[in-house]
Amino acid sequence: MLKNSTIPLISLLLASAVTPLLCQAQPTRIKEIASVQGVRSNHLTGYGIVIGLDGTGDQTAQMPYTSQSISNYLKQQGIGLPSGGGPAPQLRNIASVIVTGKLPAFAEPGQLVDVVVSSIGNAKSLKGGTLITTPLKGADGEIYALAQGNVIVGGAGASQAGSRVQVNQLSVGRVVDGAQIERSVTTSLLQGPFIQLALNSSDFQTARKVTDAINTHFGTGTARALSGRSVQVDAPTDANERVSFLADLEEIKFEASLPAAMVVINARTGSIVFNQSVTLGPCAIAHGNLTITVSATPVISQPGALSSGSTVVKEKANIQMREGEGRLMYIAAAPKLEDVVRAINLMGATTQDLLHILEAMKAAGALLAELVVQ
Repeated sequence: MLKNSTIPLISLLLASAVTPLLCQAQPTRIKEIASVQGVRSNHLTGYGIVIGLDGTGDQTAQMPYTSQSISNYLKQQGIGLPSGGGPAPQLRNIASVIVTGKLPAFAEPGQLVDVVVSSIGNAKSLKGGTLITTPLKGADGEIYALAQGNVIVGGAGASQAGSRVQVNQLSVGRVVDGAQIERSVTTSLLQGPFIQLALNSSDFQTARKVTDAINTHFGTGTARALSGRSVQVDAPTDANERVSFLADLEEIKFEASLPAAMVVINARTGSIVFNQSVTLGPCAIAHGNLTITVSATPVISQPGALSSGSTVVKEKANIQMREGEGRLMYIAAAPKLEDVVRAINLMGATTQDLLHILEAMKAAGALLAELVVQ
């Protein structure tokens, strides 16, 4: 549900951004707008068990795979649990979890990385638990790391007599330096006579400026733009020389282009963000508000004296509907971001109304920006 907040809140979000400097291109380094293809992290995941919980683990009757997992683990340790007619183990101190992490670029065996532990059962809390050895696999199904360690949970909670208080999430935790890399991943960084830069966003002008900046620094013909997102650069084949070359390449500065005009709307939270390139064309807007208020008043029916009746409590519903004025308002052209914010604030619309107004302005051609609704 979107809160009925007013648009002046948007001006607070944009106040720090509305400065004369935003009207000009700013110098930036190549490392801030591009990355080297082949230098990337890889996602790892695995199924594990957290033990040592204080009675807040999975309810094994409803989560049979938790009991099966601990049984298999104990069998590997040479310990067998009773089967057949024997009593089922009540393991309230364990929980089944999914462990996720990232294998950084150039990671070597023995390096430690953090992992996130998330409950997949009905465990109430992972606080105080210990993750036992969990293999972490990549997309190819191969094991690249082993995770184990104490789970750190950022939340807190307490329950008593049916009442419960909780702050933050208790079913997700983190194991700092909990995974040890067992296998490295080869990259294409040292392969071939050139490297390829991938721009963070597709923009032909930025690709041209990056190419010109590299050629100015290293010499004509060193770099060439392949598309609006990719730039190919000749690089030394020796590993040490290539690393030094990339270190110098990333520090090259150039005048960045202004981004394409864009308005991002999050329909779930009601947040709206404009960048500095957004402009408005002149338009007239009329938008009426429809407000519906529902209230309930308890009505008590008391039986007469010495009667066998009982007291009855009912509710009387009262529904009111009010439609606001659909006043036509003229919005002048706004060539700068501060003018856009000022014009929107004059409308006095709520964020709920503004979502529809911006969509209508875009359809009418008055909003000179790309509208992205999340």
